Amino acid sequence: MKPVSLYSDIASTTYPGRGIVIGRSSDGKKAVIAYFIMGRSENSRNRVFVETEDGIKTQAFDPSKLVDPSLIIYSPVRVLGNKTIVTNGDQTDTIYDLMNQQLTFEQALRTREFEPDGPNYTPRISGIIKCSDEKMNYAMSILKSADGNPDCCERYTYTYENPIAGLGRFIHTYMSDGNPLPSFEGEPTLVEIGSDDIDTFAQKIWNALNDDNKVSLFVRYIDIATNSAESRIINKNK
Repeated sequence: MKPVSLYSDIASTTYPGRGIVIGRSSDGKKAVIAYFIMGRSENSRNRVFVETEDGIKTQAFDPSKLVDPSLIIYSPVRVLGNKTIVTNGDQTDTIYDLMNQQLTFEQALRTREFEPDGPNYTPRISGIIKCSDEKMNYAMSILKSADGNPDCCERYTYTYENPIAGLGRFIHTYMSDGNPLPSFEGEPTLVEIGSDDIDTFAQKIWNALNDDNKVSLFVRYIDIATNSAESRIINKNK
């Protein structure tokens, strides 16, 4: 598979939905994470990312306009020891709690399936990054319906050991805009991570997202040797 431009891939559709990028910087020293959310409804667009003690959470920008919090208010990012978990729903907490009980990433996700928001049946996408002994590895997962049929949950996990510097993987919930929204298909896309500093990287992703539908973006760079991290949040609502 030949790597593609992350920014061109994001910009190729007006509605990729929610997306996770995980990779390694060009110098090989940093693990790179990006997570974005988009929205078509007023309820989905009425959100911001806020920092928490061990990651971030979504929060209603205007609480008076919040209609149904069940699928839009959650913790997308949490840290468990030397592992960073990033997902598009409350399965973040499932992974955190069950891995804390010595289950694996994949075993934890066996207890969950796609979101109950028919007819879209939005996939649950998840990622986990481990940095230890100056090494990095990561995994990505998608739980999706069988081409829109909720009778079957399709489960895919992709693992990347000692990933190549300058490259990453990009997975998102939808292939494109539509009604119903078509679920992501295939292996996470191989993308170029490049050598940009965290602010430039975050701004390029933000600029690539559709102006009408983008809501919030989180980016984190983790030093693989020390596990120290720096993060950025961009919210459309201010």
